[in-house]
Amino acid sequence: MSTTEDNKRLVRRFYEEIDRGNADALDELVAEDYVDHSPPPFPGLGTGRAGLKQAFRLFWEATPGTHRIEDQVAEGDKVVTRLTCQGTHEGDLPGIPATGHRLEMTATVIHRIEDGRLAEKWSDKDLLSFLQQLGVVPPVG
Repeated sequence: MSTTEDNKRLVRRFYEEIDRGNADALDELVAEDYVDHSPPPFPGLGTGRAGLKQAFRLFWEATPGTHRIEDQVAEGDKVVTRLTCQGTHEGDLPGIPATGHRLEMTATVIHRIEDGRLAEKWSDKDLLSFLQQLGVVPPVG
């Protein structure tokens, strides 16, 4: 049985591997039938671990960057992480040509761990700010 500290380490490692561009690590860290309750708003992405790897590659190629964990709390099989994501819009996202803009977005993410792997995810991201930084939505005022 995993402890809450083990679960927090798993989530931290997940973000470390993403920041390294290591999509292969997801095979070890993420359950095959992973459920993303808050998937990216882009068409054509699959489900499960395979869909997560598609989304990972899409964002890694278009907006390489890093995740900074600000806070992390765990209880039972869930880990809540508040983080700041930073990157540069170097490549096209679906329907959004590369801008070269620096990007920063905050998020709060809940992961559920099962058998030592990430099994489910819920997230609340500052998508309005993200879309404003991409030039898709005009700034308010």
